[in-house]
Amino acid sequence: MRIALFQPDIPQNTGTILRLCACLDVEAHIIEPAGFPVSDRHFRRAGMDYLDQVAIVRHDSWPNFQEWRSGDGGRLVLFTTKGALSYLNHRYFSTDILLFGRESAGVPDAVAAAADARLVIPVKSGLRSLNVAIATAMAVGEALRQTRPAPERTS
Repeated sequence: MRIALFQPDIPQNTGTILRLCACLDVEAHIIEPAGFPVSDRHFRRAGMDYLDQVAIVRHDSWPNFQEWRSGDGGRLVLFTTKGALSYLNHRYFSTDILLFGRESAGVPDAVAAAADARLVIPVKSGLRSLNVAIATAMAVGEALRQTRPAPERTS
């Protein structure tokens, strides 16, 4: 399972997502350009000391990410407010790449068209969307529930 962030523009959200990736042992891909330098203090504070514990792959452009993906073979699963299928009704594979767009603009139509699946996290009518870090946590939680064996209880 991999998480990919398309041109993230809020450093605190990116740091939080990378911390999530570290804790759940999920590889993170950042498709640049990002809207902030990786030295940003908000990014570092949100990621805390977990940033050294996450596998981060940076792609300097969408075409370079697509080139990497063509060799990888994983399905690209886009989370978008324009998706037709609920993320809970999708069958995930351990090789999937879960893609999340910019907080301010989502992804361009060409990126959406490249996705193998476009999923939505349903929200209350009249509301737009969840924070991208919250959406990422919900999505990766469901994907891992379906693809990783449940840990044994120790109590």
